[in-house]
Amino acid sequence: MRIISGRWRGTALAPVGAGDEAARLRPTSDRVRESLFNLLAHGDHAPLEGARVLDLFAGTGALGLEALSRGAAFAVFVEQGRPALKLLEANLARLRAGDLARVLPRDATRLGANPGEPASLVFLDPPYGRGLGEQAIDAALAGGWIAPGATIVWEEGAMPPPPPGLTLRDRRQYGDTMIFLYKLTGP
Repeated sequence: MRIISGRWRGTALAPVGAGDEAARLRPTSDRVRESLFNLLAHGDHAPLEGARVLDLFAGTGALGLEALSRGAAFAVFVEQGRPALKLLEANLARLRAGDLARVLPRDATRLGANPGEPASLVFLDPPYGRGLGEQAIDAALAGGWIAPGATIVWEEGAMPPPPPGLTLRDRRQYGDTMIFLYKLTGP
């Protein structure tokens, strides 16, 4: 895995290796990330330049780090798995991006109140088919983590039930991976 474009273009990210079965690490492939960021750059979505990013179920941080590389101003990474947190911290150190990011080692479905500015771009990559994405969106909305008009990029294995207040703007399928782009249009 590597950063596809921007100021850190071509930089290799910490290898996941054989992985930890219990960690359920499933990083978004370079090809899918490249396609996703092309959609974000050329679609009717919140601008990437200067964006505040919320990366829920961040894993290695590849999505949020790609956004930072392409001009996002700041990213909050939410991850509770120890193997993933180690990889995320290694990637932040590798890119010297610590001043552009905050890591919250907690459950994405129990965010609590947001102490900072809300995000204009949200990445949501929960374990597939367990309803955790819906819980995380509910927690993020309740805690004030998502700005009005924000773009939410939701990666799942099948279409999730449409959350209230979100409007589906686009969807794409890449093998077993489905990407849904929502806009926060309601409360």
